[in-house]
Amino acid sequence: MTTKLKIPTIFLISALTLIIACGGEMEQKKITYSSLKDIPDAAWEKLSQKKIYFGHQSVGYNIIDGVKDLMKEYPKIKLNIVETNDSKDFNSGVLAHSRVGKNVDPKSKIDGFAKYINEGIGNKADAAALKFCYVDMSSKTDISTVFDEYKTEVEKLRQNFPDLAIIHFTEPLTRRQTGWKASIKKIIGREIGGYEDNMKRTIYNELLENDFDGKDPIFDIAKIESTYPDGKRCTFESDGKTYYSLVPEYTSDGGHLNKVGRKKVAEQLLLLLANLD
Repeated sequence: MTTKLKIPTIFLISALTLIIACGGEMEQKKITYSSLKDIPDAAWEKLSQKKIYFGHQSVGYNIIDGVKDLMKEYPKIKLNIVETNDSKDFNSGVLAHSRVGKNVDPKSKIDGFAKYINEGIGNKADAAALKFCYVDMSSKTDISTVFDEYKTEVEKLRQNFPDLAIIHFTEPLTRRQTGWKASIKKIIGREIGGYEDNMKRTIYNELLENDFDGKDPIFDIAKIESTYPDGKRCTFESDGKTYYSLVPEYTSDGGHLNKVGRKKVAEQLLLLLANLD
């Protein structure tokens, strides 16, 4: 009796072991690249075939210039960068970009972005992203309203174009005013440049991350802009809460990115795009 049961048991264990082993061989673990130099030619070739749309304003041009800088350093990056919002230009691999909406009017950018996606880009592109400008959110902005308007439009686009990956950009930051002028303003009760505005931007970014993290790709430009080369963050505090501002060495005028800043942001954007499924 014991002998009869032993053979099937051994057979069952062996079969299960074989199935598990085969399954392990078939399962391919996704590789995540953390450095441009680690990305193989095949991955760059795959990225060059993707159709990507990027809606922006002036800082967006800084980022595109940064991508072009890196393409000179890494000849294997062969992206077809075209300034366009015409769906006819999405018949082959392209990193398309264009101005969208008006500055200081985030709703116009949301509507403009949705318009381009709905007019044909959504049916052709693999991924799309809208980046607000730092001037779109200030101390006077109703952050909750802006986020709700953005989220509502994103949900509509997701329903209409389920195969389109939507990349969310956090709100860019500005340099924080320091020195004797900032001290005087603090004494006389005037708003110090880069404090109230960046506080609102940080709040928006928290709303974005809390809602979309784990659902869609998020490009945290605010984190990149506020991180020094040694990994420390450019921060300040208000009422016991930590907020972030643009690293002074990354900007030429307090908001736009210089050659150092644009390259730093562009590098992380390329990594995000290369890691997209």
